[in-house]
Amino acid sequence: MPAAAAAQAVRRPFVGEVLGRGDFAIISELVEPNSKVLDLGCGEGELLAWLAENKGVDARGVEISAAKVRRAIARGVSAYQGDIDEVLTDYSDHAFDYVILSQTLQETRWPLKVMRDMLRVGRHAIVAFPNFGYWTVRLSLLFTGRAPKTGLFPYEWYDSPNIHFLTVDDFDQLVRREGFTIERHYFLSGRYRLHFLPNLRAAIAVYLIRK
Repeated sequence: MPAAAAAQAVRRPFVGEVLGRGDFAIISELVEPNSKVLDLGCGEGELLAWLAENKGVDARGVEISAAKVRRAIARGVSAYQGDIDEVLTDYSDHAFDYVILSQTLQETRWPLKVMRDMLRVGRHAIVAFPNFGYWTVRLSLLFTGRAPKTGLFPYEWYDSPNIHFLTVDDFDQLVRREGFTIERHYFLSGRYRLHFLPNLRAAIAVYLIRK
């Protein structure tokens, strides 16, 4: 293989972006058109608005910040204020086709309970999370001896919303222990998808799982 072709092959796992985020691009591909979607921690409703406009989904959102809920509603998104750790108990089984939790799992108080409820309420769960096993996080801890501060973890330890620090391997182990089925998984570093050593090399992981 010529050197140029080889270099192109190495760079081929390119991931596009939706609303400036690679995990949103993957989520947008995973969600089927005209499905019912619940986004936990929906923020200002950007992803839900995109899914409603481009995939015709019946979109609902939950967000703990009242200000963000108001901005989501202003976008035309059906959203309400609620605590992710508690709101799912109000929904019946299989009320949604997909329940999305994007880069918020590490902020919940009871992540396992949340995941179990997601897979009761939704036929599928999409979970994206920052990988605390990422090599830059490891180096930060090793060389500073302090709680890591990186692009993904920019907070001081005392004001961080992140209260659980999980890795790709941690999540894999939990999913298998619970007997959930991994339908697809994606590992990202910047705008590139990884296949080798994701626990070390991936900054973001995105999983599609079901019972």
